[in-house]
Amino acid sequence: MYFEVVKKETLYIALEMINSNREYNIFENGKEARTLADMEEEFLNPNSISAFIKLDDTYIGIIDYLLENPKDHYPWLGLLLLHSDYQGYGFGAQAFAIYESEMLKRGEKSIRLGVLKENVKAKRFWESLGFTYYNTATTQKGSGIFCYQKQIG
Repeated sequence: MYFEVVKKETLYIALEMINSNREYNIFENGKEARTLADMEEEFLNPNSISAFIKLDDTYIGIIDYLLENPKDHYPWLGLLLLHSDYQGYGFGAQAFAIYESEMLKRGEKSIRLGVLKENVKAKRFWESLGFTYYNTATTQKGSGIFCYQKQIG
């Protein structure tokens, strides 16, 4: 398993990943499907690193993260999402292990992320990987976000 940077010419793959997860889209954006323009805004911006999660030559997911959130100076994992066809096989935990290893190589001591209040499945997943709740925040759209942190290394 490895990561491959998202490029303009591969955005259609990101769209397929995101739109295979209708429930997540409803939590995140209030609609079942996103557009190519949404993908460009989310994954081709100068603020975060966006990459596909690949298993051999197969695109199975997408990861998006900030090396340092300017608000708190911690690395933030913004998104780790698998295509719905590849969920439930342990690939999410494997992808996170690769990300965590990269953060350790950078000398990081902890990682933060946010989980939408309604996303019980994601909450369970992150807690199973050792993340602990530390705060509740509100998105610009007014949704509740549970903030989690994990000490690494």
